[in-house]
Amino acid sequence: MTFVGWNGLIKRAEETVISVYDHGFLYGMGLFETFRTYGGKPWLLERHLERLRAGCLELGIGYQADADAIHEWLARLMEANGLREAYVRLTVTAGEAGLGLPQEDYAEPNVVLLIKALPEPSERLYREGKELVLLKTCRNTPEGNTRFKSLHYMNNIMAKRELLGSGAAPGAEGLMLTREGWLAEGIVSNLFFVRNGIVCTPSLETGILPGITRQYVMELARSADLTMPVIEDFYGWEDLIQAEEAWVTNSIQELVPVTSLRSVNGQTIMVGNGTAGPVTLRLLAAYRDQAGIASSFPDE
Repeated sequence: MTFVGWNGLIKRAEETVISVYDHGFLYGMGLFETFRTYGGKPWLLERHLERLRAGCLELGIGYQADADAIHEWLARLMEANGLREAYVRLTVTAGEAGLGLPQEDYAEPNVVLLIKALPEPSERLYREGKELVLLKTCRNTPEGNTRFKSLHYMNNIMAKRELLGSGAAPGAEGLMLTREGWLAEGIVSNLFFVRNGIVCTPSLETGILPGITRQYVMELARSADLTMPVIEDFYGWEDLIQAEEAWVTNSIQELVPVTSLRSVNGQTIMVGNGTAGPVTLRLLAAYRDQAGIASSFPDE
């Protein structure tokens, strides 16, 4: 039996329903955050909630996330589902507002908390990396000045369908470009690569999601302990195929090395020596150290 969180309560999944008049369903008006736990505690929760608060404010959704309340609610939900660690999705939908575009702010949003078991960690993945496949599906433009982590996920799903039909290796990630041809982001990840000893990542001005893990990794790289130069800019595919190493980030998988690239014509390019590079491993070790877990990976 699966239990879910619904407006602060714990309910059976089959008993939890959302109205057909909820504007999250009718118009995609809603936001979500995906994060994970370490030691049963949500990692970087306040950063996720701050992005959620800012998005709700801009969209006129009357929701103010409370970190202490989310902590307690999540702990109860994990206990109900018998999980010690969890993959977590917190969703805020606009709530019921009838048929037609809204005339005022949304005063009664619905809040949904969903969890599942984390995928089993794979030391092989973090050493041998994954393939990154260049897609024909372009990254769509943001909903506003900055991309929301919104319920408008059709672009990502279309990209995923293309990736699954491409014959890519199991576990591969797809890479989208902007319509102008700039590197954007993965289907479920942000992109980093190293050239001439500099950590490079696409600028937010390309319209990518301002990822929580992306920002944290940049802060780690620039920290006094690591002192790595980081540049956010506009980059093309040619910049990436000349990279010394590359990786993708998201809140569930942390930093995953990219060890091969595949172009739209099927050409495969090895990244570096085909295994996780020293910068990737140092950042992954630092990230896990901050999360309070031991890493079996060397710094170099």
